[in-house]
Amino acid sequence: MVLRDRDLPGHQQHAVRRPFGKDACTCRRDSDVVLVHVEFQVYRRSTCNFLHYDSTIRGDATTIYLIVSCATRSSRIDLYLAFIAQAAIKHDRFSDAVARIHTIRVPHNERLMVRCREIGKYKFIGDSLLHCRNGTWDGKTPSCVTTTALSNYTENVPPTIDFGLPTGSAVVEPTGTLAVYPGSILHLECLYTRKLGNPEWTWTSTFRRYLTGWAIATGERDLKYRLSIYYAKPLDSGTYTCTTPKGFSNSIQVRVVDVQCPVLDVPEPPLMSRIGGSRMGNSAVFDCPVGYRLEGASRITCQYNGKWSTEMPYCEKIKCSEIIIRNNALLILNEHNSTYGEKAIFTCMWGYKLLGSQSMTCERDGKWNGSMPTCQKITCPVPETPQSGRIVEQPRYTNKKQYHMRIYKVGALVRFACQPGHQLIGEAVTVCTENGTWSHDPPVCKVRCPYPGDPPHGRIAPLKFWYKPGDNIQVTCSPGYVTPLEPVKKPSCRENGIWSAPPPPCRSYKEV
Repeated sequence: MVLRDRDLPGHQQHAVRRPFGKDACTCRRDSDVVLVHVEFQVYRRSTCNFLHYDSTIRGDATTIYLIVSCATRSSRIDLYLAFIAQAAIKHDRFSDAVARIHTIRVPHNERLMVRCREIGKYKFIGDSLLHCRNGTWDGKTPSCVTTTALSNYTENVPPTIDFGLPTGSAVVEPTGTLAVYPGSILHLECLYTRKLGNPEWTWTSTFRRYLTGWAIATGERDLKYRLSIYYAKPLDSGTYTCTTPKGFSNSIQVRVVDVQCPVLDVPEPPLMSRIGGSRMGNSAVFDCPVGYRLEGASRITCQYNGKWSTEMPYCEKIKCSEIIIRNNALLILNEHNSTYGEKAIFTCMWGYKLLGSQSMTCERDGKWNGSMPTCQKITCPVPETPQSGRIVEQPRYTNKKQYHMRIYKVGALVRFACQPGHQLIGEAVTVCTENGTWSHDPPVCKVRCPYPGDPPHGRIAPLKFWYKPGDNIQVTCSPGYVTPLEPVKKPSCRENGIWSAPPPPCRSYKEV
């Protein structure tokens, strides 16, 4: 299978072809070993090249496969090969992962280097270097055996080996070797139940003898049988083996080596850093201030090969997606700033109101904190018709539905009037406003008698437009005129808004 740059891990599409060569080995396992997707680079030269892909290997496996590759065909140096085959996987009983089918197909004469994923937690059984020859593997098929920490500290399994560094640093190489920086203090912990007896530490280094014994800290003294290497030196390199009283053993490879990575430059703002050094095992931690998103790894580590685990990250200003108003001419985007902490502010066209929040804020996750509002037509309720009154003018409706539903939009005008014998108290005209209410309260129609008019050659008093029930009027005649001499009751406004009598006439003296 030939993979170009676009086909490397992280991309979705892969162009599958048959492996090079007539024969190919299919690696099939029924143990705790899990096969994972691996890549190796093909070089023009025919020599074997050990390539490390510890940062690209994937899967929930307890085994990592590294490839020793020989060029089988001439190829561009920027091409990658990945060989796929079927392999049935059986997970150990301590794994809660669902069994899956992983595949690796290896061409004839290729080699695989194998180890357990977490050093010390499993014991490796079999050959670490497998050679594919004529469709079969040369070497004992490998497997990973669980240890005490993974089996409730039973005495019938190999011991777990853990490690700690009070000072100094260390990293695990792809081969499974623990690379330790010179001068470090390294504690190798053999995990075994103390009441079952004392394990025994042995080592291949002849440089010096090492202190061994049970840890003294509470919580550790009954489980950790320790070997300590103080101020490690290159001559301390070798294999360290812990053997239980039952004869089960587990080993860890230690290599003391002085490896330095290129010194990291202090990054410019806004990227913030805490650089712990540039020697093997040292890390640099990065972060960004509020309003920025860290693009890349927050921690990078100096590896065994003198290279940083990944490139230095950078800070990218947090931005939310652009707001696009589609098919909604009623909604207006008044302000729009899509950077972190800023807002988008909305309004509606005249005559419409917002349903929802007037604004949205861009949050630190690059998403707006709400949804876009919508616009709804503003209407006023049907105005109340005053008692003994009527509505004499209403807005024009564009369709029968609006007429029957009595819909009053913003700007609609309504005029009121009273029945005869009534006076309109309040505003005769009201308008539907933008807040969905009428500009004035409905008026009131009160019983009143209208101005009766002056009789000829006279005038009435008091002079008013409207008279309340019970009001009386009298007539004053012009010079040369008088009202009748016989007693006449003053006209009075009745409760029904009708005068009890018309104003008395004014007569000339000649007629009296």
